Amino acid sequence: MSGTDILGWTATAVFVASYFLPRASWLRGAQMLGATLWIAYGVLIGAIPVIAANALVFSAATWTMFRKPSAA
Repeated sequence: MSGTDILGWTATAVFVASYFLPRASWLRGAQMLGATLWIAYGVLIGAIPVIAANALVFSAATWTMFRKPSAA
């Protein structure tokens, strides 16, 4: 198995594991880490759609993690 394959499988494992985390902030942090790993994987394999999709995931996870709650 190549280093690139290991990176892809690690990114997959981080994303799957994120759904089992007890706190929303941990979920978002794991999603940000997973997206970062997927971006690196996308760069290594030259897959712009993988890079773009995970840049959006990273941005959404970051925004939801750090936004201030609205007063309802």
